[in-house]
Amino acid sequence: MHGMNYRIALPADYDMGIIRQRVATRGHLLDAFPGLGQKAYLIRERGTDGSPVNEYAPFYLWNTAQGMNSFLWGPGFRSLVDDFGRPTVEHWTGLGFERGPEVAQPPAAATRAARQVAAGEPLAEAVARELAELREVAARPGAHSAALLVDPRHWELLRFTLWRDAAPEEPGAERFQVLHLSRPELDAIDTGRQW
Repeated sequence: MHGMNYRIALPADYDMGIIRQRVATRGHLLDAFPGLGQKAYLIRERGTDGSPVNEYAPFYLWNTAQGMNSFLWGPGFRSLVDDFGRPTVEHWTGLGFERGPEVAQPPAAATRAARQVAAGEPLAEAVARELAELREVAARPGAHSAALLVDPRHWELLRFTLWRDAAPEEPGAERFQVLHLSRPELDAIDTGRQW
């Protein structure tokens, strides 16, 4: 499993209806994309759920590197670059994935919580704690699914959780609205630890 996210900052007075329309007319194009576990079309709106910014921030869980590369070098990403410029694409390796009680329902919200692993912190212990917390979060009422990812370049752990309704407040976590979820290979994402 590979996680991927890009974040497009938009002006404070940007009409977020433009993004909503974009997703409404194009979101379905990845509903059967090979190698894609799921893509959550995320937005943050200034003044909503504590967001200080307007942002379009799609988040992907890929089952295969081939699928991810096919998207990045293909017409879908090229269209986004044509409209917004080429964003920085963050990428993580999967550590764990859990399905929640609402996995069959469309999610309406997401949380993204990142933390650095301190230089002296034993990696195996840090990951074991985060995997245990991942299981707890995914089992909560309203949880759709949750993934734990790592960027070993910066030793950043990231937990990405989808929620059926409103996302709970969590210290240090960003909350997003989910406009659409493409989930062509969600059922193929292995549950539990990814090694």
